[in-house]
Amino acid sequence: MNVLFIEDDMIETMKLQRAISKFQTKHQITEAKNGEEALEILKDGSLPDIILLDLNMPRMSGIEFLQVLKADERLKYLPTIILTTSENRVDLLKCFEIGIAGYIIKPLKYEDYESKLQKVFEYWEISELIKR
Repeated sequence: MNVLFIEDDMIETMKLQRAISKFQTKHQITEAKNGEEALEILKDGSLPDIILLDLNMPRMSGIEFLQVLKADERLKYLPTIILTTSENRVDLLKCFEIGIAGYIIKPLKYEDYESKLQKVFEYWEISELIKR
């Protein structure tokens, strides 16, 4: 799968890279440090199969990015999964209202993080949307 990973924290980026390196299926990860950079990537390149999006970022928050993404006819159907530390119910409801495909809270333990990511990737690997 081609994945667009939008995250401003370098440690979180390294954590994701470490986790997916252990998966049996290899994935192509494109990284963006904020929503503005991600939108440039989406305009210039081929579309990812899924987007993993942090909410708390500088310049453009994850929610602001989602609003722009879902307003674009070409991009609005891209499955977007929130990967965040925010347990704020308002954030959760707002994201689902905008049209996300999932909301994953980053656990503190690395093993739990890896397990959650594995499940997310396994689900999207068998998704009919991605196969088409």
